[in-house]
Amino acid sequence: MDTVLKEGIQFYRENRYEDALAAFLKISSKDTELNFDLAYYIGLCYASLLQYDDALVYLEQIITAGTDIARVYQCRLILAFIYTKTGRNRLAEFELSKLLDAGYDSPQVHTSMAYLAYEQKKVDKSLSLYEKALELDPDNSTALNGLGYILADTEKDLTRALILCKKALDAQPDNPAYLDSLAWTYYKMGFDTEAQSYIQRADAQLPDNATIKRHLQYIMMNR
Repeated sequence: MDTVLKEGIQFYRENRYEDALAAFLKISSKDTELNFDLAYYIGLCYASLLQYDDALVYLEQIITAGTDIARVYQCRLILAFIYTKTGRNRLAEFELSKLLDAGYDSPQVHTSMAYLAYEQKKVDKSLSLYEKALELDPDNSTALNGLGYILADTEKDLTRALILCKKALDAQPDNPAYLDSLAWTYYKMGFDTEAQSYIQRADAQLPDNATIKRHLQYIMMNR
């Protein structure tokens, strides 16, 4: 393996994405396999640096080539995430449906589709998809949190929502999204002291998040 490529991969594994990207962009090769490796890692770096349009250019190359199925699946998931973050929900759904069509029946796909469904106010579909994810992986923290949050937000089952959100937070105690979900559940249940404690922790972790800020305003109004 090219020495600079190995150095770039090491930087990437250390979360030094700018250093990794600089290393990868130095490499020029006529080796097709090496160029696919480069496209893969350059795409991952751009995605990690939130430079989504640049990431798409490289990740789509991996999907088009189709030579490494595991990487194709991973890149489709990342594309779906990017499309969701940038408001291109139909494209996100397309990538996720391609994964399901290929037999990639994973919790990640179902949780991503569930999130999209809830964004489109398709509550029952979202709940069903989160339940499917938990059938595949009962300890999947994303599914636990997502299902718990919707059950709380819609007030369909606050008791189960509390159980699910607590379990998700137990797995990742400092996750701001999970702190927010538990805070919102306590708020919906009328436990204001607990809600205030968790929402303040969530806001401290992710101060620029619009959802957390909105929940913070609602919860702190009850002080």
